[in-house]
Amino acid sequence: MIPYGRHHIDNDDIEAVIAALKSDSLTGGACVGRFEEDLARFTSSRNAVVCNSGTAALHLALMALDIGAGDIIVVPSLTFLATANAGIYVGADIKFADVDPETGLLTSETLNAALRELPAERVKAVLPVHLNGAMSDVRSTSLPSGMGHVAIVEDACHAIGGAYSGSDILVGSAPWAAMTCFSFHPVKTIAMGEGGAITTEFDDLAERLRLLRNHGMERDAARFVMPDQGVDSVGKPFPWFYEMATVGYNYRASDLHCALGTSQLKKAPGFLARRRELACRYNDLIGELAPIVKPVPRSAPDGDGWHLFSVHIDFHAVGKPREQVMQELRERGIGSQVHYLPVHRQPFYQQKYGKQHLPGADSYYQKQLSLPLFPAMEDTDVDRVLEALAQVLNLRAVV
Repeated sequence: MIPYGRHHIDNDDIEAVIAALKSDSLTGGACVGRFEEDLARFTSSRNAVVCNSGTAALHLALMALDIGAGDIIVVPSLTFLATANAGIYVGADIKFADVDPETGLLTSETLNAALRELPAERVKAVLPVHLNGAMSDVRSTSLPSGMGHVAIVEDACHAIGGAYSGSDILVGSAPWAAMTCFSFHPVKTIAMGEGGAITTEFDDLAERLRLLRNHGMERDAARFVMPDQGVDSVGKPFPWFYEMATVGYNYRASDLHCALGTSQLKKAPGFLARRRELACRYNDLIGELAPIVKPVPRSAPDGDGWHLFSVHIDFHAVGKPREQVMQELRERGIGSQVHYLPVHRQPFYQQKYGKQHLPGADSYYQKQLSLPLFPAMEDTDVDRVLEALAQVLNLRAVV
């Protein structure tokens, strides 16, 4: 069976976790800081703050911006649930923006169409999503005049190691983004089991993120709101004392997860290079299945994060629904997946905001399928995937 995604664990990863298990700290130890330093270096970012999931990263980012009730965040509908749900966690309203029907990405045009329907003063953040690992080139300059207060918070959970089209700016260090959020779920480019992180160029945001991921607990006496409770008669802080002036969460990542993340991060350049090689082979061969099957277009494939190899299939033309195609692929040992049902169509959001018409997101969803892509695949695995797809769709063999 070739799954659509799979983590890649070597002996050095296992040894790194074993070393953490043998250390003095299983959480809150040196492995956490080491991973943050390495991630900041890898992304060319000033600060990296690790947490226990990409979902937690998105939630923490919005909390750090003090977004709450009465505020609005703009989210492309073509994304995973967590991007929108993070806004619900902080009490904000969600405005779903449409996407390009071919790439699935939020664009300046679809963003501005959504913003025109909103009171400008209530919009506090836009969350562009780098779907499949492709860069959504929405930035501060994409916003209309008078909206300089709106923060860009990138959802880069698919895109670690990617770079923006026509530049050497890595995702995670874009000067137009207040924060960038990552996921290290096992199907992503690097795996921590579960894990996430936020990068930011702003030291004050990084400090706030670290506070919020640990219950809001402050141990620095210089920052105490009520210092009389935490210091002795000569002003020396009590060694046990901490203060909570704001509510946070237990969103910490353990040393075990960070030890694995650090080990995986060393191999990320190789993982990315192999993903790009496999994607190139797909693109070289898949033209034989056109026009029924077409790869989702990428503006800069050489700098792409390549989390998913996503295709558009004309299921109507071949006379088979998507679920049948997926089942017949599985019978041939090929896994596939759909990314994603547009979030505006989920029952929770329909009940909250009513039915919405976002034709780009709906069009992308109707024809999308993700084919296997992970570093341990052989070139011949790509051939096997496309041969199976050709058989299922009753098309001419590609190799």
